[in-house]
Amino acid sequence: MESYYLDWANLLLRWVHVITAIAWIGASFYFVMLDNSLEKPQDPESLDKGVGGEQWAVHGGGFYNMQKYALAPKRLPDHLHWSYWESYSTWLTGFALFTMSYLWNASTYLIDKSKMDWQPGAAIGVALAFFVVFWMVYDGICQVFGRRKNGDTIVGVLIALFIVFATWLACQWFAGRAAFLLVGAMMATTMSGNVFFWIIPGQRKNVQALREGRPVDPVHGQRGKQRSVHNTYFTLPVLFAMLSNHYSFTYTHKYNWIVLLLIMLGGAAIRQFFVVRHRFKLGNAGNPLPYALIGIVVLGLTIVWMKPEPAAAPVAAAAAPAVAFKDVQKVLEQRCFMCHGEATQMKNVRVDSPDQVAAHAQAIYQQVVVTKIMPMNNATGITDEERALIGRWFQAGAKTN
Repeated sequence: MESYYLDWANLLLRWVHVITAIAWIGASFYFVMLDNSLEKPQDPESLDKGVGGEQWAVHGGGFYNMQKYALAPKRLPDHLHWSYWESYSTWLTGFALFTMSYLWNASTYLIDKSKMDWQPGAAIGVALAFFVVFWMVYDGICQVFGRRKNGDTIVGVLIALFIVFATWLACQWFAGRAAFLLVGAMMATTMSGNVFFWIIPGQRKNVQALREGRPVDPVHGQRGKQRSVHNTYFTLPVLFAMLSNHYSFTYTHKYNWIVLLLIMLGGAAIRQFFVVRHRFKLGNAGNPLPYALIGIVVLGLTIVWMKPEPAAAPVAAAAAPAVAFKDVQKVLEQRCFMCHGEATQMKNVRVDSPDQVAAHAQAIYQQVVVTKIMPMNNATGITDEERALIGRWFQAGAKTN
């Protein structure tokens, strides 16, 4: 029953997490587009009010006029819309999912004993340290170098190098699936940290100063803008890291850390295309197409590089040795009963009886033979020969009698 309720909690949390993430990313993408699509207003009334840029849009049968003030309107309205709960809700639900799926079952999902044979408590502590240490190093880089000459370039290079190191380290210490998710969660934590520690507090200080008639310190706006830009470029890499657990050929690759870095690089380049294209349409930037081409080329070369070796010619059906179900049962008993037997039924799946095996034959074949996801992190040491045996059994009709 514990597994059943955990599955429901996982489903509902994941649902809420996706909803809040869509809201956060959608708002972020919208404001980046808006900032890069503003034109100087032509009417004297807007100029007199202090409007620095505006955008006219049509949506849902109505016309909208979005205006951005060079500093602030002469009188602040009583009610201001703040965009931050989307970020906080996304992080809270994401961390809850990470805790439930990876920390709660660290021995199964987080630890790969062929890489690091440590106790669950140690693995959990190190995983959580990734969040804290990455934020501290990232934040330190931004504060130390962010306002220097060529600060944005220096910060960007240093952060990129640190991401490379953190990705390599995660893939050396943790199971591939967990490592990919950990890198994405580490970057997503930093994105929410930017909102929580810098963007919103800076905006609150500026609003308070304006309401009290005091000069506004421009550093708050500069820092908020810098962190917001970083969040924009983190978005597509983080989304891939979060989706990667569905595609085992990425995180089980021999050089999985390079795979993750290449796909994140391609995503960041494609994001740059969308950022620049809005300014390009107004004549304020060069053609952004090269960024998209770079991203596509990086992804294309990664696909070619990861291409598996051609499979050997299949053995003729007449020559292939017959597989008795009792042989399949032996493999399942040794490699699968631990998590899918009478005592424990992970994901509500049992394979300790012929009827149960017949009911899950397709899933067994896909998980054990095709994707090789199961056993998780190969914790029970299934061999390639045993996977091949299950494959021949399924292709011969998956008989259980």
